[in-house]
Amino acid sequence: MSDSAYFVSPPTGPGPGVLLLHSWWGLTPFFRRLADRLSEVGFTVLVPDLTAGETFEEEEEAQEHLASLDADRLASLTLASAGILQEKSGHPGDPISVVGFSMGASLGLWASVRLPDQIAKVVAFYGTQSVDFVGATAAYQLHFATDDHILSDDDAAFMEATMGMAGLTVAAYRYSGASHFFFERDRGEHDPEAASVAWDRMIAFL
Repeated sequence: MSDSAYFVSPPTGPGPGVLLLHSWWGLTPFFRRLADRLSEVGFTVLVPDLTAGETFEEEEEAQEHLASLDADRLASLTLASAGILQEKSGHPGDPISVVGFSMGASLGLWASVRLPDQIAKVVAFYGTQSVDFVGATAAYQLHFATDDHILSDDDAAFMEATMGMAGLTVAAYRYSGASHFFFERDRGEHDPEAASVAWDRMIAFL
């Protein structure tokens, strides 16, 4: 890949592949550490740098940078990363899982429709997609915050309904009082209790 990425595999050898797609803050230390945590429980993890080497602290800056990015580059990088991870996992060629946050969740959900034979599971944190999910074969775990200033309840409900009409396996969780970015411990919105519950649910699902 021409873009940078973070790759980590368990010390005991390659495990099932997890493609980790970060939020619009960029490939920050938090997401590197999250990849490490996933590898510690047995997964081989690839985190592509979706923001072209940039990281952000302020929401306005991150949002402006996201708007300036080439959508085709983001899409191509996501699909290419899935293929690379599939070959580097413990069982090359086996389907992988995707874990995405906000912007990354949207990309992961989209990729699951484009790569139905390569993506078996998707964990999406406070992100949605408006695509038609007919043709997707993945199982989905969705994590939403009840006090989300970015993602509307209507968008989440619409996506869940679309997935249901496609006959997909979907488990959706809503965290009362939590905000967008609640899982990310380097953000002011971090909710330790909600993040802990979400982590346990995610690991059980994966």
